[in-house]
Order: sequence, then structure tokens, then C-alpha cells
Amino acid sequence: MGDDARDHDLVLLGASGFVGRLVAAHVARHAPPGLRVALAGRSAERLAQVRGTLPPPAQDWPALVVDVGDDAALARLARATRVLVTTVGPYARHGLPVVAACAAAGTHYADLTGEAPFVRAAADATDAVARTTGARLVHACGWDSVPSDLSVLLLHEAARADGASGLTDVTVLVAAKGGFSGGTVASMRGVLDASRANPAAARLTRDPYALSPDRAAEPPVAQPPDHARPGLRRGRWTAPFLMASFNTRVVRRSNALTGWAYGRGLRYAERMDTGRGFAGAAGAVGVTLGLGALVGALSLPPIRPLVDRLLPAPGDGPDEATRTAGWFRHHLLATTQDGSTYAGRVAGHGDPGYAATAVMLGQTALALALDEARLPDRAGSLTPATALGTVLVGRLREHGHRYDTRRL
Repeated sequence: MGDDARDHDLVLLGASGFVGRLVAAHVARHAPPGLRVALAGRSAERLAQVRGTLPPPAQDWPALVVDVGDDAALARLARATRVLVTTVGPYARHGLPVVAACAAAGTHYADLTGEAPFVRAAADATDAVARTTGARLVHACGWDSVPSDLSVLLLHEAARADGASGLTDVTVLVAAKGGFSGGTVASMRGVLDASRANPAAARLTRDPYALSPDRAAEPPVAQPPDHARPGLRRGRWTAPFLMASFNTRVVRRSNALTGWAYGRGLRYAERMDTGRGFAGAAGAVGVTLGLGALVGALSLPPIRPLVDRLLPAPGDGPDEATRTAGWFRHHLLATTQDGSTYAGRVAGHGDPGYAATAVMLGQTALALALDEARLPDRAGSLTPATALGTVLVGRLREHGHRYDTRRL
């Protein structure tokens, strides 16, 4: 199962953080006997506490003290493992040395980032190196991006199997119940700060093809706005979805990495589903105003400290009852060049930003460690769909997540 030239098959970096502990617990429950897993973080005491909460076999996992600010230590860590998964964010601040160390060592890597500037910088710095060493560098492996990225891949495969032409319009309506992730808030702060301080970063966040591996080759297709006004879609009210400005770029990167296999005319949008009737309309208006107020408040230095006290901090999260009561649901509608239409559905249980994300990142880690022969034959800076594809879909289905497509 393992590579005897390396000490570990899988290292979980940031294992003592809130989400890191959830990922460690998931891997401990589902890793097969013999998989050599280690926990890594800044504090030996906190790692020992996490290890003590795990099932007995995992209580013997090594605990590795590593500071992500120490490039030499990161290089040693990357060379010592086949797969490294990190929950240490914000990634724009802490992530690039980690992904660079994995690229250089030929070590597969996964994270939970929702920060387009970080993914762009990481791809520019590490893609060529990783393609040489064979490392799969997989960004955005949590609930923010995995359901949309994998479900569009499945729509493409369903259309292709039917002999239909390329996808032209795909819209995802997202509904969810769960806590607001402190990590997502921190990522939002970082992107807003970078955009305010750097005009180039601001232009990047506005570019619908910001994460393309070949920006000049992208087709001149006008993409739907990320923050459209409240509206009706198939009888349901919709509002802007917080992560649309990142997720849409991830899906478009997947399309480009596959040679625009989904379709060079693909128009892709994500919206929040707020329901039907008057309540749905009121919810759409409320979500739109609330998101606008949040972004505005985080962009204003004088009032930002007050807002920060009201929002969850990185490392904080909901209790177990709240995590268990959460759920998520994505409805997709797609059309093709020849006029065929397809519907897709993704659904799952557990708080999206915590419980479901722990399953998604944990299964990403296990797929990279155990399923290498079945994964798409790619290396470099990748997305969940292009690095893991239907292998990850199968794993998530086994853990209660639903991924369906059908022709209408």
C-alpha cells in the first residue's frame, strides 16, 4: 500500500484546527488498516489532544510538529509523505510554501481554499514543476466547490454518452442549512484586502476566466454575472450565492484543463435557491441585501473590527448537534448546442462548511492515497473534477452524498 521510500502515505496538516480535527476523525474511521497516516501542526500538545479523541488504531499515528513558516521543514515534510492535505488558511497567507514543497517533492496535495488569487498564484508558481514530478495539486476540495465541479463533469459525461453536443448553459441553484464558516470569512477578508490594495488583484477577481490555464485561448463567451439581482428560475426565487465568484472559475478551469471538453460555448452560473412564493421572494431580497452589507462592512476599515467581533473566527465552528442537523442541496439545469436538456442533483447531510466538508476533504485524501491507478492521468495544478473525477463521486456516494443526472 505504501511507498517504503517515504515515511507516510498521508499527512494531515492543520489537524489540530476545527476543520482539521473533523477531517482527522473522518479519516480515522475510514482509512484501511496499514495506511500510514500522520497528524501535523504547530503544537505537540494540541496534536496529542486530537489524537486522543480518535479510535484506538489512530491513537498511534505520529504527531509531527511543523511551522508552515519554515520552508525547510515543509520541504522535509513533503518528501516524507505521498499525500499531504492542509486545512491551514487563509491560504493566501499560509498556503503557497506548502503547495510549492509538495510540487517539488512529487507529493500529491489537497486543500480547502476558496481564494481565487491564491489558486492563480499557486498555479503560476507550481504547475510546471508538478507536471514534471507527477504531483497532483488539488485545490478547493470542500463543500464550496466539490459539488458544483463534480456535478458539471457528470452532466458533460451524460450528454456525451447520449451523443449530445457540448454544454452551452448550466445553472446551479444551491440551498443549504448550516453554520457560517470562519475560514470562509477569513478568505473573504483576504480577497477583499488584496483587491483594495492591488489593482491587478481586483482585475483578477472580476475576470470570469481568472483561473484558466490558458487565458488567451478562452472563447469570447460572455459569462453570467456572479452577483445578479433577485429573480425567478423555474418558479423558484434566487439570490447571489456567496461562493459563485470562486466556484464558477473552478468549473471553467476544469473545462479548460480538459481541452474545453464540456463545450467552448459553456456559460455557467451559480445562484442561491431561496424557495417559492412570497417567502422565497423575501428571502432572495434579504440574502442579496445581507451579502451586500457584509462585503461593504468588511471593505470599510473603520467598522471592520466591529464586524469581525460578530462573525466566526478561523478555528471556530458549530457544535455537534448543529453540524449533524445541517444539509445541502444543488439543483442543476443544463442545455446543449443541439437543444437537449439535462437536470442534475447533488444532496447530502451534515453542516456543509464543516461536517460535509470533512467528508469531502477526507475522501479526497483517501482517493489520492489509495486510488492512484484509477484517477485521471494528470499532474499539475488541478481541480477536483480533473484530478479525481468519478472516483471521488463514487466515494462520496458511498458516504451518503447524492449525485444524479437525467435527460429531460
